Amino acid sequence: MKITTFAAPSAKDLGRDLSAVPYDFASIHGNCAMAIHDLLSLGGKGALHGASSCLGAMTQAGVETGLTAFVIEDPEGAYGTAMCPNGDDIRDAARMATRGALQNADRLGERPEIIWMSATPGAEEEVLAGIEDIVGPDVPIIGGSAADNDVSGDWFVFDRKAQSGAGVVVSALFPSRPVSFAYQNGHSPTEHSGVVTRVSGRQIHEIDNRPAWQVYSDWTGGDVQIDAARSDMQTILSASTLWPLGREISQVGSVPFYLLAHPANAHPGGDIDLFANVAEGEVLTLMNGTVEGLVDRAGRVAKLARTAGHGPHGAIAGALMIYCGGCMLTVRDQLPDVVAGVNAALDGAPFLGAFTFGEQGALLKTGNRHGNLMISCIVFGA
Repeated sequence: MKITTFAAPSAKDLGRDLSAVPYDFASIHGNCAMAIHDLLSLGGKGALHGASSCLGAMTQAGVETGLTAFVIEDPEGAYGTAMCPNGDDIRDAARMATRGALQNADRLGERPEIIWMSATPGAEEEVLAGIEDIVGPDVPIIGGSAADNDVSGDWFVFDRKAQSGAGVVVSALFPSRPVSFAYQNGHSPTEHSGVVTRVSGRQIHEIDNRPAWQVYSDWTGGDVQIDAARSDMQTILSASTLWPLGREISQVGSVPFYLLAHPANAHPGGDIDLFANVAEGEVLTLMNGTVEGLVDRAGRVAKLARTAGHGPHGAIAGALMIYCGGCMLTVRDQLPDVVAGVNAALDGAPFLGAFTFGEQGALLKTGNRHGNLMISCIVFGA
């Protein structure tokens, strides 16, 4: 197995680079402002998976503001990708994309080693359920939600045939070398917690029978400003990056693992919009992060992923990483340090990190989950 990363200022340039490589799989991520027409119907037999990423992406060479590609040459393995627009049934779209990916890998009916996915934001839980309908709950699903540069909805996903602003792209990976992975967040629990007493999908109405924004404002002690006198919706996405809401979903030893939900908007009636679903009766804990923690966490997750399957110094070919776009915007000035941390963990092996608006990963004994402000990483053995 050989892994290479490419960075290019345009789709035409990237397409030229890819045409010179006998790739079996390519995952392409970059700025939503980049036109990707020249990547559609690109020649070659390899599977092609693509999604927009907030303001660019990162590789072992640094932060890239154009388009980047993570390219695998592995003739002994099998790889297939398919994209499907959402339509009226997002879960069914995910099923069709998964079937198409398996068919394109010529492995229909077989269980892949791992699924790599990208979906446009809004119903990632349904996407995970649809993929599991086809491959079962035990296949790890790693990926991230497509992102744009300002949360205006300009995100998209694509394969070698088409592009969609509302869809899912699934890649079924059967690599010839072992893979390992990790999925974590960079925040710590505070002493504040409460029960969701009224909710509609991704909009919390009440916590402990009080308006959600009142509870959240009290918990954050004014660090996230919500003006009760205003009669319009208030965007709190940036301020809440260091103050997300967590749900304890498992424990590693005696240490609880929290899946995060990122507050996005506060409404006059007291409702708060999130980027993930929560359920009535769930306990939400206020989490707190620091810039230093978010900078260091990417390298730690890469090290965990490597150690899980290859040992801390085992030979590896490269890695695919998902790093939350909200976290990226918070630590944007320190991104060179983020890259340096990942390079140290991977001994400089090729990697690509996409900046996403939702993160998917697999957890031991808990299964595949969608969260926010998370980091996931797949490491491929040499």
